Amino acid sequence: MRIVIDPGKERRTINFIDNICFSHVKDLEGNPLDLSLSLMVQNGNSEMRLASGRDDEVSTGKQPLIVWINGAGWRKCDKNLMAAEMQFFAEHGYAVACIQYRHSGIGHFPDQLIDVKTAVRFLRTHADQYGIDPDRVATMGRSAGGHLSAWMAMNTDGFDSDEWADASSKVQAAVDFFGPVDIKTCNLIEIENFKNPAHRWHKIEETHGGALLGGDPATMVERSDAASPIFHISEKTAPIIILHGDQDPLVPVSMSEDFYSRLEKAGLADQSELYIVKNGGHGTRELFQTECKQLVLDFLNRYLKK
Repeated sequence: MRIVIDPGKERRTINFIDNICFSHVKDLEGNPLDLSLSLMVQNGNSEMRLASGRDDEVSTGKQPLIVWINGAGWRKCDKNLMAAEMQFFAEHGYAVACIQYRHSGIGHFPDQLIDVKTAVRFLRTHADQYGIDPDRVATMGRSAGGHLSAWMAMNTDGFDSDEWADASSKVQAAVDFFGPVDIKTCNLIEIENFKNPAHRWHKIEETHGGALLGGDPATMVERSDAASPIFHISEKTAPIIILHGDQDPLVPVSMSEDFYSRLEKAGLADQSELYIVKNGGHGTRELFQTECKQLVLDFLNRYLKK
């Protein structure tokens, strides 16, 4: 059977570039560690370029960038675990970087935030190489990654390494999927859970928040505020959209409600959005339905494509 079809060329090619090293750091024992990222980007017929030195796709110009940050309680997690879900945004003209950061077994806060900021500066420094617009950058993350994305939205000074120092780590927008933005509340919840003999942990240093902070367990609660973006809102805070399931058993939806309330009180209601997802648990599929992604896309388009 021979059939001639004419599908047109409305959909553009998405290329996936993996294992791009963006940072050289050390773990808690002083051992060297390379951090890498992957990048999804509409940058033409890459295979043809490699094979023939030319391209048959006309460039659409530099694309706004989303830096995706995985969760998993700041524990070890493959940077590409949610890459398939992020293709939605690549299809709509965003370059999407999925980044690695030091997990809590090899780095304590603020190492994780430092790594995210380094990734942003690296991508800005190499914007021409990858077809990225360095002036249109957003972060997006789920759970622990939502915490770090919310931190990036604060646009605080500091937490910058010496790598790629000529570039800014400030972002123009951020997306927080059910992030534990108040580490003190998380730790107090865990301490209450210790009363249950069947609970998975019985020492604060074993919990996700405790492992993130490290150091003396006796001071973890009082040190929690310094690791919580909810207490660092200012006039520098970037536009942010928050999505949280109303049935989340790990990070209470009240935490995101409190976060949004504080953004309102800071006079940032016009650039902040909170969506409570009915029947949504902690990262359950309700949160990543097309309707939710479209809300995020519309939000990002307002701030990165206007």
